Amino acid sequence: MLSASNPEQKDVIIIGAGASGLMCAMEAGKRKRRVLVIDHAKNPGQKLLISGGGRCNFTNYHIQAGNYISHNPHFCKSALSQYTQMDFLALLKKHHVAFSQREQGQLFCTGSSREILDLLLSECQDAGVSFKLSTKMEKIEPEGDHCFTVYTDQGNFSCNSLVVATGGLSIPSTGASPLGYEIAKQFHIKVWPPHAGLVPFTLQPKDKEKLAALSGISIDAVISNQGQSFRGNILFTHRGLSGPAVLQISSYWQPGDELTINLLPDLDLVDELKAKKQHPQQKLKTVLAEYLPKRLVAALIMSDLAEKPLQTISHTRFREISSR
Repeated sequence: MLSASNPEQKDVIIIGAGASGLMCAMEAGKRKRRVLVIDHAKNPGQKLLISGGGRCNFTNYHIQAGNYISHNPHFCKSALSQYTQMDFLALLKKHHVAFSQREQGQLFCTGSSREILDLLLSECQDAGVSFKLSTKMEKIEPEGDHCFTVYTDQGNFSCNSLVVATGGLSIPSTGASPLGYEIAKQFHIKVWPPHAGLVPFTLQPKDKEKLAALSGISIDAVISNQGQSFRGNILFTHRGLSGPAVLQISSYWQPGDELTINLLPDLDLVDELKAKKQHPQQKLKTVLAEYLPKRLVAALIMSDLAEKPLQTISHTRFREISSR
């Protein structure tokens, strides 16, 4: 039986059996390192299984450093130069995992996320990686230079390389915990305060009531904040705004920031309304309904203005309507 004074020796110990932990274990094992993965969960890769709606949005054809949000914009450059999306696609080909491309280069499994998890576990097995699941980590102690002892309820282990791959605080039901932050604090590693990202926007009660009639409307739009813009579907919900473009911009938004949404990104609405004056008796709401859902037009344009014929509306008012 292992004791605190006689821990089992490993080259690499990885805390966390999520996607990043499994990738790290796989690569370290390929380098003939003795690798141990420790996780408190019963099964590995729980968040991976629900990612991408169960189909795992595993990579993107157009990955570049600028796509990653970090206080250090150079942080990911080294990793991306050493392991590219094409390297991972080669791994999928090796394991006969079919995939499809969606908008803006997003890649998803044709089948399910389970295929990606099985791929990673298979690679770990081939690389000789060992696992300790359902294992509670009790403490980590440094033992001189570049040596650590990890104490758990299933025994104690020492290593020269310790990797913390515990992920963030999101989705506790998949095993997310503050363990990584606690380890960082123990070793005096600076941590930026966490905040929500890739989340929908919830409106204030008065705005919810005003826009309640729009729930269920989905529209292609461009949403912008602080110099960042994303194009994609925006979905009006009973709580606020969701959809791919909203989730993306949420990672850049800070409390107090103003969001701009262009509901007609491919159209100069002012020029279009001017041209429509060839049919001067057409009502404004009728013209706008050619490009936007009727419920959205009704919410954006005051009823008295919506009923006016185009010939009675000035070009200045057209510009005001366009900027709403």
